[in-house]
Amino acid sequence: MGFLASRRADQAAEPAVDAFEVVAAQVVDVIATAGIVLDKYNTVLRASPGAIQFGLVQNRRLIHSSLVQLAEQAWNNSGAISKDIELEMGLRRDSVFVHARAAKFGDRYVMLLVDDRTESRKLEETRRDFVANVSHELKTPIGAISLLAEAISGATDDPQTVQKFAESMQKESQRLATIVQELIELSRVQGAKLADTAEEIDLVTVIADAVDRSVVLAEQHQIRLASNATGSVKLFGDYEMLTSAVRNLIENAIVYSEPGGQVGVGLKVIGQVAELAVTDSGIGIPESEQQRIFERFYRVDPSRSRETGGTGLGLSIVKHAAHNHRGEVKLFSKLGVGSTFTIRLPLNGNEENR
Repeated sequence: MGFLASRRADQAAEPAVDAFEVVAAQVVDVIATAGIVLDKYNTVLRASPGAIQFGLVQNRRLIHSSLVQLAEQAWNNSGAISKDIELEMGLRRDSVFVHARAAKFGDRYVMLLVDDRTESRKLEETRRDFVANVSHELKTPIGAISLLAEAISGATDDPQTVQKFAESMQKESQRLATIVQELIELSRVQGAKLADTAEEIDLVTVIADAVDRSVVLAEQHQIRLASNATGSVKLFGDYEMLTSAVRNLIENAIVYSEPGGQVGVGLKVIGQVAELAVTDSGIGIPESEQQRIFERFYRVDPSRSRETGGTGLGLSIVKHAAHNHRGEVKLFSKLGVGSTFTIRLPLNGNEENR
């Protein structure tokens, strides 16, 4: 009996585990976001894997002073407080935008939750830029059409002038229609769910269709189209999306080539990757511009684009179409020599591919 009594006394002397700390630790361990539990001295008692991976904690201390300040404010607040904060992360001090919430957990702890909003912030900035670009691009042809209509109404007694302005109006209206059509196409490609539209397609047929749709444009620019795609290369994908992507590459190659030039379309399989290339003998793209050409509305030569009716959306459509098929688009270009755009698409291991 003396031993049992002594054992009970020892157990009573052991410090009790704080129930709040246990619950806080369990919450932090299961939350998907970055979660941290702090004591009154701002010592990190528990940090979720997300918080550690995110680089918020080092040597049981919060790294960023702005988060420390938020935690300190929580001690003096009866409810949760939240704040949008910009943090600098990593060796390059990259900006990361987070939404942080802090609240007292019992009387001895503060729980801090940090949610990375960087991607949503970038998406919002992209959306604003896109709306601004669309407004600018539409304003030009709409303004031109308005002025031409006014000029026509004031020149009713001069048939030649009316004819000239009418032709210009038709050109501007066609440009407006092209912008709207490509915006619709870009929106469709960006929001596409390939699982809903994918079927087994043959890339040789895709190329043949894209070339056929570009024949009239090639004849107008006196460009010879050549394709060496033969055999059968099959994959699961969206036929219309890939055909549109190839057609955009071909049309770009045509309008940026000089009369008498040639545009070639090729297809080869390397391992389990299909490489679909469009090559021109045009003016080429400066190396300094090559990183930006897949941006929406970006044009290497704006004056040339105005002449050809280019919207600056075609290559963006190509990029998204490739990405939707788990692929990529590559560029090789040299000034005065020409350019080669290559869409690389993973295959499905189909034995018929050859």
